[in-house]
Amino acid sequence: MIWLFFLCILGFLLLYFGAESLVKGSSSLAASLGVTPMVIGLTVVAFGTSMPELVVSLVSAVQGKSMIAIGNVVGSNICNIALILGLSALFQPLTCNSSVMRRDIPIMLGVSLLLLFFSLNSMISRLEGMILFAGVVAYTFFSYFLAKREVLTPLGGTLSELDLNGIATAGLSSRTKQILMILVGIFGVVAGAKISVDAAVKIMATLGVSEKLIGLTIVAVGTSLPELATSVVAAAKKEMDISIGNLVGSNIFNLLCVIGISASIHPIPISGGFVESGLIVDYVVMLAISFLPWLMMRKSLEMDRKGGAFLLVVYITYMAYLIAKG
Repeated sequence: MIWLFFLCILGFLLLYFGAESLVKGSSSLAASLGVTPMVIGLTVVAFGTSMPELVVSLVSAVQGKSMIAIGNVVGSNICNIALILGLSALFQPLTCNSSVMRRDIPIMLGVSLLLLFFSLNSMISRLEGMILFAGVVAYTFFSYFLAKREVLTPLGGTLSELDLNGIATAGLSSRTKQILMILVGIFGVVAGAKISVDAAVKIMATLGVSEKLIGLTIVAVGTSLPELATSVVAAAKKEMDISIGNLVGSNIFNLLCVIGISASIHPIPISGGFVESGLIVDYVVMLAISFLPWLMMRKSLEMDRKGGAFLLVVYITYMAYLIAKG
């Protein structure tokens, strides 16, 4: 039992230092590329921290465990906004780039609705999977090229090349070092999440906790630990754009890339039917929770501690519903 606690501590250390490396490398890369940290958070960081969801859903789809493949993505997206954004805002009030309100959150909601439409016949086909994957490729290029046109400061001004070079020099001047820091950070948060979750599951099983409760708590949150560590560390370092961009980008990546690749390799049937299985309720919850940040931040572009606390209450209520539903 003692060595399991040691593994838990080791996992959390990897999460923390991996997140630090990822945030530092990402902010420096953003400056050297001449784009805002937001676009790096929406793409590079989001892609890296969503690796656990991709692996879990891909393996589940191939093994025919369709509800795990879809449930993992839906549950992770709910967790990213309600739990992780809530905790990050509770830890440090978050300010948001206006482009996220105008563009990225609406895209996240639109893609969520598209997945709901694809699921109405209780099957996500290969063609629909390819359409979703094509969407993530288009979104990534769209985000990068749009960001290159206009690099904005938090106050809305334009950064000059001299300003950008100064930011890059203050961080990591070498592009190789920046990418290496990002790769090391991604490895740290993914490996740390796996070690922590595996150890926690074994501890809870040893203590006699039911597999159902383990699945609804430790495993459900486990694949979102990289996003949690990265977003909280980014918020603590005042890298608000990376913190929020990581969560919104991760949700978009989960819906388009994780489900897209999984369905392209093996069509995903929804066992028991989309409506009959109750999955439609989880989709509606995901849509509602995805809409909350836009509703709460559309005027002030800030998520304060009260907003963070409200999101946490929403997540706890949803978890209570899942446990009661059994």
